[in-house]
Amino acid sequence: MKVHTLAAAALLVTTLSTAGAARPPQSRQQGAPWRDVTPRAGLAGWHKVGGNATYDVAGGELIGRAEPGKTNSWLVSDAQYGDFIVEFDTKTDPALNSGMMIRGQSRPDYRNGVVFGYQAEIDPSKRAWSAGLYDEQRRQWLYTLGRNEAARRAFRPGDWNHYRVEAIGNRLRTWINGVPAADVVDDMDARGFIAFQVHAIPDADAARHPEARFRNVRMITDRPARYAMPATGLPEQGWLSNRLSDSERKAGWKLLWDGRTSAGWKAAKGSAFPSKGWAIGNGVLSVEAGNGGESTNGGDIVTTREYKDFELSVDFRLTEGANSGVKYFVDPTLSKGEGSAIGLEYQLLDDARHPDAKRGRDGNRTLGSLYDLIPARNLSDPDSPGKRINPPGEWNRAVIISRGRHVEHWLNGFKVVDYERGSPAFRALVAQSKYAKLPGFGERPQGPILLQDHGDRVDFRSIKIREF
Repeated sequence: MKVHTLAAAALLVTTLSTAGAARPPQSRQQGAPWRDVTPRAGLAGWHKVGGNATYDVAGGELIGRAEPGKTNSWLVSDAQYGDFIVEFDTKTDPALNSGMMIRGQSRPDYRNGVVFGYQAEIDPSKRAWSAGLYDEQRRQWLYTLGRNEAARRAFRPGDWNHYRVEAIGNRLRTWINGVPAADVVDDMDARGFIAFQVHAIPDADAARHPEARFRNVRMITDRPARYAMPATGLPEQGWLSNRLSDSERKAGWKLLWDGRTSAGWKAAKGSAFPSKGWAIGNGVLSVEAGNGGESTNGGDIVTTREYKDFELSVDFRLTEGANSGVKYFVDPTLSKGEGSAIGLEYQLLDDARHPDAKRGRDGNRTLGSLYDLIPARNLSDPDSPGKRINPPGEWNRAVIISRGRHVEHWLNGFKVVDYERGSPAFRALVAQSKYAKLPGFGERPQGPILLQDHGDRVDFRSIKIREF
């Protein structure tokens, strides 16, 4: 999730024909060993998994017709694929979400055989995240289009759209009508099936029989890296645990935690790493459970460096009822007494079980909020309110972007807080908060990053930062 300046991609959008779908440059197609894998009549080589949708072939098109139910449907390839490039055209009902599974998985021991894994999204809603990458039945969004306006504009609701997906090694890239959409590095699945999704629909939509159509499905499986598209300039989203990809390093990302030691961190109110209350093991940095109080066990920890303009990414895993936080622009001069060190806080909380979720004002102490100041709201998809949260025991991703006075909080690919430090609106919020008696709160030009000890077990990994 990075800021996109895709001028070239935006220009390409304006040149797309409204009658046909854009394809990659011809130079990348010449001599390519494409294989047509469009399902044929009778659907030999394919099988259905999941819900009640029906699949048929007519006029060279695969037609999936949605039916009421609670379970989505998938037409799954019998064949398994490792590295490949796939292209296809699709047209869906404006109200019907769909997608193609990439290296899909299904196992009897995982949620009763449900289809799960990487999905290239088909999203005709106003959100327009088509060709974003979703981790079905697992981690949710790996790459939203919340910061890729060029790709959002490229999708044509109700018309045919052309997709390209490259799954080569641990890198997954997507294009929508020729515009780069997503770029992910992840090592969870190296092989799997492809599948066409049709979402289940409510009973009220049954009479409309909404359809998802696919045609011209073709793949390269013979040395696909030879036919991969060149670099697009699209920022990459890395999901490697405690590791950076080559592209991330080139983009300026650095690990704030090395995954093994306490290097680069110390106690917020001391010169060394805490001797108790924090644990490191199996690639996870954990604040251990205490009595539920602020900084009463091991105490908060902070980076040994200070930061000013940055993008910070932290993967975190809550336990039931847990409370913690990620603080930034921490002020060491206000951290002499008892309790947690003082700074702006990205709240980490089990909203469903911790009483702090109901305190404060208007939910400004819930997960993702700017603690005690601004409540987290789904700013990326206001038509579908609610935060996208993985439950306790599963990993979530917090992102904080600070550039000048402007700050954003992101949770699992969705922007949830947006504000200006030091603005009249910000100062008015501070005046109504627990920080009202702290002059200049939240307006320091720079400060360390802090992980909070609030007396509950919370796990962290893949802590990384890039400076602007």
